[in-house]
Amino acid sequence: MTTAGPTPRARSTRQRAAVSAALDEIEDFRSAQELHDMLKHRGDSVGLTTVYRTLQSLADAGEVDVLRTADGEAVYRRCSSGHHHHLVCRHCGATVEVEGPAVERWANAVAAEHGFSEVAHTLEIFGTCADCAKKD
Repeated sequence: MTTAGPTPRARSTRQRAAVSAALDEIEDFRSAQELHDMLKHRGDSVGLTTVYRTLQSLADAGEVDVLRTADGEAVYRRCSSGHHHHLVCRHCGATVEVEGPAVERWANAVAAEHGFSEVAHTLEIFGTCADCAKKD
């Protein structure tokens, strides 16, 4: 399976640096609006459009993970390097990065079976984390 080559980096600005720094400070996924609010509360003057553009640029460069919530909203967080998948709690949003060699083999086999090559994929598995299961 191949992955896309490196994406050209966007021009570095104070605002983009502020968004990047905010991502470094959080562990869970946040929406662009939440990151924008976080930046405003810190006194950083960054427009919401700049937050969205920076997040898209970082996602294109493989520096942040992007998930879609049940409502369809994109949420972001800094990711580890390398291809990985996510287990996401549908109650609290807790997320665990997991490697999935079996998923990789399956994706390649299905693609080959249908004559596809150079495939890429993303996988998020949604469920209930142990902490939320205890509360129910």
